[in-house]
Amino acid sequence: MTAFKKMGPFSIFMLWMSMLLPQISLSQHVTVLENAYAHNDYWHKRPVFDALDNGFTYMEADIYLRKGQLVVAHFLPSLQPSRTIDKLYLDPLKSFFENDTMGLTHPPITLMIDIKSSPEKSYRSLALLLQNYKPLLSFYENGTLYKRAITVVITGRKPVWTIAHQDCRYVFIDENLIQMAKEKNPADLCPIASCQYNRIVGRKGRETISRKEKDALCRYVQIAHQNGKKVRLWASPEDAGVWKELLNCGVDLINTDNLVELKTFLLNRYQDFARTK
Repeated sequence: MTAFKKMGPFSIFMLWMSMLLPQISLSQHVTVLENAYAHNDYWHKRPVFDALDNGFTYMEADIYLRKGQLVVAHFLPSLQPSRTIDKLYLDPLKSFFENDTMGLTHPPITLMIDIKSSPEKSYRSLALLLQNYKPLLSFYENGTLYKRAITVVITGRKPVWTIAHQDCRYVFIDENLIQMAKEKNPADLCPIASCQYNRIVGRKGRETISRKEKDALCRYVQIAHQNGKKVRLWASPEDAGVWKELLNCGVDLINTDNLVELKTFLLNRYQDFARTK
């Protein structure tokens, strides 16, 4: 019983499933939602684990550098010094991957870190902190990309030049989707290209996306995919009709604060797709 108390809910579930289906890997009995992106994941009751329990492997946390600590928060007035990026994300993810759950294979996680404070100072602090987690982190060194359990992608206030000119780095960059074709950054630097929904769709409504908007979005998606990058639109409406339109245009990651709603939508879509094959 003591061993179970030390395990998180997701790990206990994995252990229980492994006893029932010892020859089946995680991806076979837990539906990983490849299109799901947990925006502002730290707003949920259990950061990291609410997302994992719902099949999300992309999650986002905003950070501010304050008094040498990288504090997770969306707005400055709501800063809580105890809610640091290492305590809320890096340490739990480390435990998640290092925990022995009877040989189950965990899907890789992408942690998007949105820098809200000074980009250079914040990144220096983050880069130093990430040294403690190197065995688990994807990294790029002297022209070679090494993929591991956790990929850290920097968004928000990005110190692009500093990151791009490192011989060895443990982070990657969320590229501007609109500028992507002009800047021509490689996928081993920018594996994801994002922009605000309204930059392409042009309105906040929940109506059907127009043909002109679809064509523009599809062009951006095509360029991104040709260069090995995933596409995300942030601040998109929390609406099943919009989600359907985005997926039809080839958008890879659907931004949401509503984990269960998006999970239900995607599971239904995956099932419908499977039935048509």
